[in-house]
Amino acid sequence: MFLDYFLSFGLYFVTAMAVFGIFLFLYAKVTPYDDYKMIFEENNTASALGLGGAVLGLSIPLYSALVHSVSYDDFAMWAVVAMAIQLIFAFILTRLGGKFSVKNHINAGDVSVGVLMAFLSISIGLINAGSMSY
Repeated sequence: MFLDYFLSFGLYFVTAMAVFGIFLFLYAKVTPYDDYKMIFEENNTASALGLGGAVLGLSIPLYSALVHSVSYDDFAMWAVVAMAIQLIFAFILTRLGGKFSVKNHINAGDVSVGVLMAFLSISIGLINAGSMSY
């Protein structure tokens, strides 16, 4: 019996971590700038804040999917939905132009825009999670 619980935990945890890893890969593809280079090579705090908020923004609905799902398949479906919503949001937000150009501000290292990006991502994650509370 205990082994069944442990295996169930492992399946859900590994799936959540896989979704998390896929998200990190795809987030770098949907944003028009190289977050990892900006963070690890250029020490760009704005980029780190934006990516950190995106990660937290995904983690919140993933948690909600883990808690509210009635089966593994249900969880897996909602995990993919959570990831897609966060990626679509990031894609749209980073494509704004003019004075609202997240791309230009993040590239310039504008911390205030990184903080805003983080809080918007977290907010979308909360709305995303709340929408899963069927």
